[in-house]
Amino acid sequence: MHQRVSGEGNIHGKRGVLKVLSGNHAAAYGAKLSRPDVIAAYPITPQTPIIEKLSEFVESGELDARLIRVESEHSAMAASIGAASVGARTYTATSSQGLLYMYEVCWWAVGARLPIVMGVVTRALAPPWSIWSDHNDLLTLRDSGWIILFASDSQEILDMTIQAYKIAESVYLPVVIGWDAFLASHTVEPVLIPDQEIVDKFLPKKRGWPHALSVEDPFSLGNITFPSEYMELRYDIWRSMNDTRELIKSVDKQYGRITGREYGGLVERYLCDDSEAVLFVMGSSSGDAMEAAEMLRREGIKVGVCRIRSVRPFPEEEVVELADRSKVIGVFDRDVSMGSRGILATEIMAALKSKEVDTPVVEFIGGLGGRNLSINTFKEVFKQMYKVEKKKQGIKWVGLKEVKV
Repeated sequence: MHQRVSGEGNIHGKRGVLKVLSGNHAAAYGAKLSRPDVIAAYPITPQTPIIEKLSEFVESGELDARLIRVESEHSAMAASIGAASVGARTYTATSSQGLLYMYEVCWWAVGARLPIVMGVVTRALAPPWSIWSDHNDLLTLRDSGWIILFASDSQEILDMTIQAYKIAESVYLPVVIGWDAFLASHTVEPVLIPDQEIVDKFLPKKRGWPHALSVEDPFSLGNITFPSEYMELRYDIWRSMNDTRELIKSVDKQYGRITGREYGGLVERYLCDDSEAVLFVMGSSSGDAMEAAEMLRREGIKVGVCRIRSVRPFPEEEVVELADRSKVIGVFDRDVSMGSRGILATEIMAALKSKEVDTPVVEFIGGLGGRNLSINTFKEVFKQMYKVEKKKQGIKWVGLKEVKV
């Protein structure tokens, strides 16, 4: 992956220390540096190492937090909601079927406006059983009101986890950070861990939920809401979510000023300034797409990559701006909405339609269930984008074998 380098000061000295970490352990360090009060999680492959490492931090005394060993993912989110509702800073993590099991209470976290932070190591959904990555599990949350961010490597997982607390506690909405199973979760690479004092300065002072439950002034969460009020509550969440676009960009810039690492806000653009064709992609495979773009540039083919970092709120402005000045765009989905198309493609095409931008869009679906994606995969994707004409192209499934029914 193309690391964002920021100078020698980040490797030695007061800005932090360099460690070789997996993506999951990077998440654990990011959570630890954010000083959560309560951690509640249930183990599931490939998420388990996050909680194992946080458990080590708690047992050793490095982290002053209550670790709740719950009996299910549903209970993990329920415990997080309970803790956040009395003002605690919370963290949890899950994957795949675990996320589906906690799905009901994920909506309660939004409706209660609780700033919970969660990591989701994306894993294909069953049946059949798979422990490898695609993005359908995380994207089930897209209509719930969770802010949905996606990291591409270990360094960004750590940094994004810390940033998530500032975002969540500014708008009182929960934030989920996704990253790819095994490709990011278990791959080890150098990670710069900022000093605790830097993170303490960056994050807001723990102030908890503004309406925290208390014995002195008791009330309850989730009582019935009549039609005269329900719609306004949903509108307020929708409005707050839209407002987070500028907040996410601002938080990324603030973090960049103190660590030297800035990621581009809602998207990361790579070789897009003079590109004729731009590919939109999400997750760890974006590194292969960027390498492919570099190689094609050396052949005189002007291509670029736009990595989606925020699914909710969706970066409509950035997508439209890039598409409007390109001859053609491609969208690579590591997910599929049955009966429709790739989920990112749906979002991007809707954004273009709303702004009357008619740049041709080539849709790709691939990498489901951990199917391998390589630099050569994306070189071929770019070449197919260049063959496009202004007509319906259909959806191209990448690396699909012959299917016999």
